[in-house]
Amino acid sequence: MEQLTRRQILLGGGALLSSGALPGFGLMQSALASDIPRPDHVIRAGTNENPWGPSRVALKAIMNSIDYSSQYGGRDVQAAFGKLLAAQNRISQDHLAMGTGSGEILKMAGMLASMEKGSVVCADPTYQDLVRYAGRAGAEIIRVPVDEQLNIDLEAMASAIRRDTRLVYLVNPNNPIPAIIEKNAIRDFVLEVSKDRMVFVDEAYFEFVEDPDYGSMLELVREGHNNIIVTRTASKIHGLAGLRIGFGYAHPDLIREIENRKTGQINALGLRAAYASYQDQEFQDFTLRKNKESLAIVQGMFEELGLRYIKSNANFCFFENNRDVQEYNAVMLQHGIMSGRPFPPMTTWSRISMAKPDEMRYFVQTYKKLFA
Repeated sequence: MEQLTRRQILLGGGALLSSGALPGFGLMQSALASDIPRPDHVIRAGTNENPWGPSRVALKAIMNSIDYSSQYGGRDVQAAFGKLLAAQNRISQDHLAMGTGSGEILKMAGMLASMEKGSVVCADPTYQDLVRYAGRAGAEIIRVPVDEQLNIDLEAMASAIRRDTRLVYLVNPNNPIPAIIEKNAIRDFVLEVSKDRMVFVDEAYFEFVEDPDYGSMLELVREGHNNIIVTRTASKIHGLAGLRIGFGYAHPDLIREIENRKTGQINALGLRAAYASYQDQEFQDFTLRKNKESLAIVQGMFEELGLRYIKSNANFCFFENNRDVQEYNAVMLQHGIMSGRPFPPMTTWSRISMAKPDEMRYFVQTYKKLFA
């Protein structure tokens, strides 16, 4: 138990972290003073992770599950978890598939789309797992540029659909551009397009959205529409990226197709950690509060310096820094900050993931010293 307590203190959880007890950040408490000293670790601001790690509840579940690491199965926990998710999302359990991260569901959809020769339509830039997999499996990828405001252009995507298009892929909020698609527009689009082909809506960051113009397409799955897949993940707000737990929601007929083609097996620790975390609303609320604090720090700098950026609906920002992103990343890494990879064709734009508020203050200080 003593070891678990130390681990909890390191990686987080609501009430403890709210107190400001942040081990290893003693040197960073001068955030409002002159200079913020460089932390003694690389700030992971490039991969959209939860900087607080798993919740204390999830960590306890992991520790209590170590003995199950030598066993196959876990169907009893998976069934209980499925029942919980079904209740939370007001949908029957036969509309749900669990995967080794939402990436497995993405790849299964890519496989289904490429089983018959045809095309996949997606926005550009956007998250690549599904389209990369479908392309390697033989599908032609039709990339539709975002509009001048960097929003997903539904009208252009509709025009890009061909007779041989098997799947249309939407990420909402998008990634690397943390913009949303207006709820009525996406609903009408998904309903129309799904009459003839699959529509896949990736909602990895939906928990972070506060904009009233946002709407989850899980509503359409709930209403019984077919040809629609919605994915969610435990990787982001729940801080379980390394344990690979994700979910797909679809009509039961489509869920059966996905289940029959899955190649992974959910690991015992990840399953139990996610089951615990989805019942820990305190930690989710804490993560959202801290994410908003970090966003305010970074977006405040964009406003101050007059940098173009997209108002974030996720746990990352996307801004134009007017320099090659690879060169920029190399300079930032020299100062202990890992930033987001390039997203062609937007090679002068940078994605910055939200780390802890003190870390983002150090990022702001460093950026101003180097580039302001």
